[in-house]
Amino acid sequence: MKEKWHDKFLFNFLAHDADNAAAILEAGSGYVVPGIVSDHFTSVDDAVDKVNELKKVSNVVSIGLGGGGNADNWRKVLRIAVASEPGHLNQPFETASYSQGYLDRGNLDKQVVNALVKPTGEVGKIQLANAGSTMDVEAFMDIAASLGIESIKMMPVHGTEHVEELVYLTRIAQAKGIRGVEPAGGINVTNIGEIMAGVKDIDIEFFMPHIFGSAVDHETGKTIPEKVRAIFKTVEGLL
Repeated sequence: MKEKWHDKFLFNFLAHDADNAAAILEAGSGYVVPGIVSDHFTSVDDAVDKVNELKKVSNVVSIGLGGGGNADNWRKVLRIAVASEPGHLNQPFETASYSQGYLDRGNLDKQVVNALVKPTGEVGKIQLANAGSTMDVEAFMDIAASLGIESIKMMPVHGTEHVEELVYLTRIAQAKGIRGVEPAGGINVTNIGEIMAGVKDIDIEFFMPHIFGSAVDHETGKTIPEKVRAIFKTVEGLL
């Protein structure tokens, strides 16, 4: 990935263009992974052009599924990644290992592929994003590790509604050798502190909240640098 805040934390924000990406990187002291979501683009080529634009200011760009984590977009995300080598892409769990292998066989530079799961409302359980099956976190992490999956995305966490589940998942992921955990959904300046405090003592390689809607100017489509700064200021005293 890239250099991390306090050797652990990164933050994923949407970037409208290269200037917006540069502004949010500055606001986040460089600890930001700018991203796009696939459903904002009518064609793979348009998305590839945008990733290449963002790569002029960031060595890692994240490609999201879009549509609230719509698993049906996995092929589009993979096709964008093959053509642009973004560094990070989102996939449902069911296609994450396949996508990682496909990219590795293409002799691309290292791409981190996360695997999306959903919270269930019960600590120690997760739901697969596509199939809807519920699994014990420990058993799931054993399977994920055996498949070479490097990061687990939990979405939607609805801010802190599922924070106990998220903290437990992060602890088990670290114990099983998973590199990263990425929460998404409803995260903003009012709840990021509780989320970060819950995982700050877990020695996982990276923890990357995805903070989209709450930081975006919905008229311009740009992430607001002042909101990025506010998030960093909120959690700075916790770490």
